[in-house]
Amino acid sequence: MFEKLDIIPQDPILSLMMEFQGDNNPNKVDLGVGVYKTPTGETPILASIKTAEEYRWRNEATKSYIGGPGNADFNQLMRELALGKDHKVLAQGRVASIQAPGGCGSLRLGAELINRIKPGNKIWMSNPTWANHVPLFGEAGLEIAEYPYYDRESCSVRFDEMYKTLEQEAKAGDVVLLHACCHNPCGADLNAEQWQTMAELCKSKGLVPFLDMAYQGFGSGLVEDTIGVRTMADTVDEMFVAISCSKNFGLYRERIGLLMAITQDSNAAQAVSSQLINIARGIWSMPPAHGAALVATILGSDELTKQWEAEVKEMRDRINGLRSQAVAKLNAACNGVDFSFIEKEFGMFSFLGISPEQVAKLKADYGIYMVSSSRINVAGLNDSNLDYFADSVAKVL
Repeated sequence: MFEKLDIIPQDPILSLMMEFQGDNNPNKVDLGVGVYKTPTGETPILASIKTAEEYRWRNEATKSYIGGPGNADFNQLMRELALGKDHKVLAQGRVASIQAPGGCGSLRLGAELINRIKPGNKIWMSNPTWANHVPLFGEAGLEIAEYPYYDRESCSVRFDEMYKTLEQEAKAGDVVLLHACCHNPCGADLNAEQWQTMAELCKSKGLVPFLDMAYQGFGSGLVEDTIGVRTMADTVDEMFVAISCSKNFGLYRERIGLLMAITQDSNAAQAVSSQLINIARGIWSMPPAHGAALVATILGSDELTKQWEAEVKEMRDRINGLRSQAVAKLNAACNGVDFSFIEKEFGMFSFLGISPEQVAKLKADYGIYMVSSSRINVAGLNDSNLDYFADSVAKVL
């Protein structure tokens, strides 16, 4: 059975992580893997999560399955976190949602449903996009197309080209994958006016938005970062939203996510819900319980919600502060090169704007690790490595 299998090269980010672990350079800096880090380089368990875990440990009464749709309280509270408690689509019963193993599980589940409805349906992705978007949708059978998004020269969103491409080339029924906030890998987001323009384009052309929201709260705020989701939900009849709890709850290894499908009416929502449960049954059968219970405990408690919101703000403020510090250090060290665009972007990621050869030299000579596109995880910087990082970048330019 196995003798004809080829060895598949390891994922670039995972291999980068292993290289970093084996590097003996005492000054090495990991800017590759996309996890939040404290000033001491740790990825912490949030205090609100610790409290919720203690509550769960004391009160959990069974290890039985939680059922195909997942934790009901988690589903409701996450829908409200994304849309607001009073959004019309919730009041109208137009939302189908299901708990999934992480943001990836949510994305793949949506892809499988789309392909079940229309095999080989086209999905438009931003250029660039998160690398794992391609296999998550492509291996489900969807046809992948690209729209322009990020201009590496001006370090800004190519919105006019993005709009023109979708207006002229996308067809009714096509799906448009959009990063809800904190774009990975470039950190450049749509503004409120651009979101409204995109929502109106999707409605007029019959395009189906699919928003990936993995970093709610890491950009401008927990509510502010939902502007894309809420603007689309205000405007279009049908859309998808995939949500991850990895970053803003720090639940990376617990694999907790949610897929929402907004439909034209409550009957369609019931049909979609039944289809999603059926697809999930054939992939993972039942979802994991632990992480969803923690999120439901936090969002179901006013006290814990306030504590969690403060912790998210602390992470967001740290990232935004690091952006400002990185710009100051880089501009001072790299005469004539302006890195101020980094301060204008959102979330954990930005392109540094250097060549793959320069990225390789940073790794080989200075132990500074980032993916070949020059995407850096800003949260990997801290007071102890910022000067070394900026000086090393200056040496390879």
